[in-house]
Order: sequence, then C-alpha cells, then structure tokens
Amino acid sequence: MKKTIKAAVAASVTGVLALTGCSVAGGSSDSGETVTVNAFSVMEAANEPVFDDFEGTADGADVTFQTSYGASGDQSRAVVAGADADVVHYSLETDVTRLVGEGLVAEDWKDNATNGIATSSVVVFVVRKGNPDGIETWDDIVEPGVEIITPNPGSSGSARWNILAAWAHITGNGGSEEEARAFTTSLLNNTIALPGSGREATTAFTDGSGDVLLSYENEAILAKQNGADIDYVVPPDTLLIENPATVTVDADETAQAFLEFMTSPEAQADYAQSGFRPVVDGVEIEDVEGANDPADPFPTPQTLFTIDDTFNGWGEAADLYFGDGEEDNPLGIITELQQTTGQVGEE
Repeated sequence: MKKTIKAAVAASVTGVLALTGCSVAGGSSDSGETVTVNAFSVMEAANEPVFDDFEGTADGADVTFQTSYGASGDQSRAVVAGADADVVHYSLETDVTRLVGEGLVAEDWKDNATNGIATSSVVVFVVRKGNPDGIETWDDIVEPGVEIITPNPGSSGSARWNILAAWAHITGNGGSEEEARAFTTSLLNNTIALPGSGREATTAFTDGSGDVLLSYENEAILAKQNGADIDYVVPPDTLLIENPATVTVDADETAQAFLEFMTSPEAQADYAQSGFRPVVDGVEIEDVEGANDPADPFPTPQTLFTIDDTFNGWGEAADLYFGDGEEDNPLGIITELQQTTGQVGEE
C-alpha cells in the first residue's frame, strides 16, 4: 500500500555498509555531463534510486554521477582541501558552513523551501530483538546496569544529534541545565563504548555489545533491511535530525537541478525507502521494509524537538556543547562532561 507522508519538520510538536571513496554511477554517454556528489556515508545506498530517477528527467538525461562518501566532517574538510564537489550533502549544518567560510558555498544556501535540508530522521533506541530490557524512554537507559553504545561526539556527527536529544529530554521538558548535566553524566557513565562513527557503533551493537544503541531511525531501518536481528524504539520525546545539502559556487545548472530534485516528492519517496523521513509534504510512500510498521513507517513522536527551537541552531550549539578548548574555542559542555567521566571515546 501507499501512504502519503507529511514532512518531518511539520510533525514537530514542540518546536548496507558504506564505503569511503569515490565511484561513478549513472549514464555512460561520453557527451554527457558529470555531477560530483560529496556526501556523508549513509547516503551511498540511499542515493542510487534517486540518481536513477533523476536520469529519467529532462535535466538528468545523459548525466553521470561521480560520488564520494565518508564521515561528514571528513568529507567537508576534503572539499576545503580541494576535493571536487558540485553537490554536498552532510550530516551537520556546520559541515556546510565550513564551506561557506571558505567561499566554496554561497552564504544564501539555505534560502529555499526546505531551509537547505535534503533528508531527515529522528534519534531512536536500537535494542535487542523483542526488547528484553523493556527500554522505552530516556529514563530507562540511565537505569543502573544498562549498557549503552553511542558514537563519540568528538568525531561523529550522528553522536552529536544523539547526545543533544538526551539533553533536550531534560531542558525541553522544563528541566534546568544542572539537571541536564546530571542526566547526561548518567548516560555517559552507562556508556560502554564510544566508537568513532555512527556506522562503527552500529557494527559494535549488532556484533553483540551493549543493551541499547543510540542511533538514527534510518540507520536502524537500514540495519534491519540488511538482516540485523534487532528492534528499535522511537522514544516519546526525541530530536529531529536534519541533513543539509547544497551546491558549490562553481556548480552548473545541472547540479542545481539535481539539488532541487533531491527534495521533490519522487526523490523523497526514494529516500523514505532507505528510512529517511520526508522533508516535504505530500510524499506517497510504499511500505518501508525494516520499519516497525512498514505501512506506517514514520510515527509522530509525542514531542519532537528541533535544533533551532531547542538549541538556537547549530551556529550556537556546535561551540557551546562540542567546543574542543583549543585556541579561541572554549571547552564545550558535552566535551567537558566526556572528560569529567573519562568517556572520551575513539577517534
């Protein structure tokens, strides 16, 4: 069956193994045009049907895609260092604003209908099949003895979404910063591994470590599609994950056309099959394999926090929570708590 999905942003109540490297996909005409896509790793499988559908449009005829995938921050820094990119698609807004600061992306890149966002998800709890520990809420995961895996906020974009979702559980529900620090400290004390990336964290969990994994909903759905013997829980309150995309200043009109296609209902339906929540309204979605309810794959949480409403955007949140303490960058709140608890994780 098909289900028409509204954009994840509108739903807010309160406000395959990916490989690093390059590959070529799409049309093979020597006279065609090449669009270079530089993206965070989880987009590798998700982009393939989107490329195929774009090639079926007038703008996409005879287009070949050159792709590079990897950790979001690493991809962004590679573009600064000279890697080719027409379209960039990252986990965090700060990985795009790095390019703005280098003059590689226009300052007005967010001036469009989706505010620069191409894909979205929410933070979820990945649990053992059947959820034997009965983990349903944030409070459940800080109970004594619960073993948590989450990637390292010092190196992973997905980890930053995860840890801010935990923080928002306190402050977004009326708690103080002191209470949020205490809750986050309990979460870190229960954490048995902080792998360097979200994909490494998923691998650690599916290999048998831990009771609960903090992750993206789309990552959990992808893991189930790939045969992982897991379940996942969308907690009553969680954080909306928003992944930005834009073109570089030297990109031509074909790259711009592809960027616009990425947020079309057709492309968003493709992304939904990989577990991403649509960022535009009116998207018709077939059953999503791997979702808790394939016919209703993206349930609306009771409370859905956003980075803008709860944390005043990444422009403020990045340094406030994740500053590394070097040079003129003060030590961030989460960075400090990691050091205090000894949970500095893997790079």
